[in-house]
Amino acid sequence: MELVGVETDCERGWAEPTPKTYLQPHWYALYTCANHEKRVAAELHVRSVEHFLPLYSSVRRWKDRRVTLDLPLFPGYVFVSVALRDRLQVLQIPSVVRFVAFNGVPTALPNYEMEILQTGLSQQLAAGPHPFLTAGRRVRMRSGPLAGIRGILLRRRGKTRFVVSVELIMRSMAVEIDEADVEAV
Repeated sequence: MELVGVETDCERGWAEPTPKTYLQPHWYALYTCANHEKRVAAELHVRSVEHFLPLYSSVRRWKDRRVTLDLPLFPGYVFVSVALRDRLQVLQIPSVVRFVAFNGVPTALPNYEMEILQTGLSQQLAAGPHPFLTAGRRVRMRSGPLAGIRGILLRRRGKTRFVVSVELIMRSMAVEIDEADVEAV
């Protein structure tokens, strides 16, 4: 039987996820409403969904006092580890806008990169947000908490910084390092 005049999903350019990605959990980036990252993370915790919200400390000075705030390292994004079949559980959370996707299909982040980021940032590295970089001297961390991850080496004001970019969301973070801990790629 042939359907006449009915457009299929393949003809529209939509790609269905493969059964492997549909059933197994992978790390995905969630786009959230502005300044709602912590609320989304709290709701994910209540729903027992594995998530990761990297934070950094920033000192803000107001008229009468100084305050140390924990701000999202990647503003507007929270990372979740879910199987695509369970994505509705995440999308129903208030302030979640959507999964970061290409051609309508949520795009998974490499598991090893997320593991390294979680491990490195849990060890209280002095990380901070940085403008997204695509050009520069490419290096790989040889040792330390971020061992194995690739990034860009940057020297500024006598300090060496290692800039790690998450290309899926076009955001970067910078960590001060010892230059001996990196090797050229």
